Amino acid sequence: MTNKETIIITGSNGIIGQILQNGLREEYEVTGVDLPDGDIRKYETIGNIASGHSAIIHLAWDTKTDNFLSERINPENAQMFFNVYKAALENGVRRVVVASSVHADRFYQWKGPGYMSPYQLPNPDSPYGAHKVFMESLGKWFSSKGLEVVCIRFGGITPANKANKDYLPEKVAFLSQSDGVSLMKAILKADSVPNNFAIVYGVSNSDNRIHDATNPFGWVSQDKAEDFLD
Repeated sequence: MTNKETIIITGSNGIIGQILQNGLREEYEVTGVDLPDGDIRKYETIGNIASGHSAIIHLAWDTKTDNFLSERINPENAQMFFNVYKAALENGVRRVVVASSVHADRFYQWKGPGYMSPYQLPNPDSPYGAHKVFMESLGKWFSSKGLEVVCIRFGGITPANKANKDYLPEKVAFLSQSDGVSLMKAILKADSVPNNFAIVYGVSNSDNRIHDATNPFGWVSQDKAEDFLD
């Protein structure tokens, strides 16, 4: 018998899903949900397993058609995050953490002053970015019903744990794998989420960082892109 808290990770076979599973499994019992067996476009898939878990980390997303370069969205992605929020609320899951994106803002045009706040009026750089903003907004609504929702605007987290020195998003918004895992741990371990809702930039502390990584969970990046250049 285990005394570990149990959590669900949707999109568990994806890049971030595998990184988080590897980083969290020592402290948490992880239920992985992914295609082909775990199709959360169907509410029953997530609704039937949500009970008994303390949190859901929602990463599942069709990136083949719905990405920041495609200029398209896939409405099934919205159905998935709606199903996750609804299943969590109806089954007593306390906290949902969703994978938003730095593309919720045109960060590469940021001139200051200071750092870019996650709470400023979003200015998405693509339909994909706007879709992520919708996910955040829907999460805000569910938070008013009592669900704790944290939206992580992920920067560039890569399978090789390297930042492409010639690719601007990774130079200014790189997220190391260890920083990504420590951020998730800080969110999962927090006693509460202020006002049931938070948006956090998931970026490492690079020399040319432009995002305000301030957060209510006590997380502080330990890495910077300059140490991970490819």
